[in-house]
Amino acid sequence: MALFVLEDVDFKGIIRYPHIKIEPCCTTFICGESGSGKSTLLKLLNGVISPTDGSIAYLGQDIDKLDPIALRRDVLFVGQAVYLFDKSIKDNFLAYYAYRDLDPISEAEIKHYLDICSLNLPIDSSCDVLSGGERQRVFIAINLSFCPKVLMMDEPTSALDDKNANALMENIKSHCKESDMTLIVVSHDRAIAEKYADQIILLEGGPGK
Repeated sequence: MALFVLEDVDFKGIIRYPHIKIEPCCTTFICGESGSGKSTLLKLLNGVISPTDGSIAYLGQDIDKLDPIALRRDVLFVGQAVYLFDKSIKDNFLAYYAYRDLDPISEAEIKHYLDICSLNLPIDSSCDVLSGGERQRVFIAINLSFCPKVLMMDEPTSALDDKNANALMENIKSHCKESDMTLIVVSHDRAIAEKYADQIILLEGGPGK
């Protein structure tokens, strides 16, 4: 069964997705020019926004009929904006776990997820002094640690050089494969997409096209 199927989806008459099918337990990259609806697609997939017309099915069920909170925990969206407190990396992990009413994560587990995100920093490092790329990876590590069924990332390598971008994608793809987690990535970097994607969905045109 397909993970997601979109049929004749329209968003406010601005963006249209005639037919999109995303398979489970693989890495799918969403590519296309600016304004083609890449980020909007991710928000539609986890119900942050709703289509004006058409249908979106998640594992064969209409997402409009699913519990939105449960859907967003299954299908976790990591956007381009990074939300971190001006505290240590460890404190940020613990704050997010407390917010979700989850038991605290161990220091060893925190280090494990930082390693996956190619981030070699002490967990007591203060997030307010980290670079943009380091903050981005801390935020990804926190979200990855929740072990969602689907991890969606919007331009996760935008603040990284080629070396760190490749290390991040290599590690996350490997982790998701081992964990039977579906990975969906929006990226303007076609070289990264072609290297790591099992499936590439190319959105064509800008608004209204």
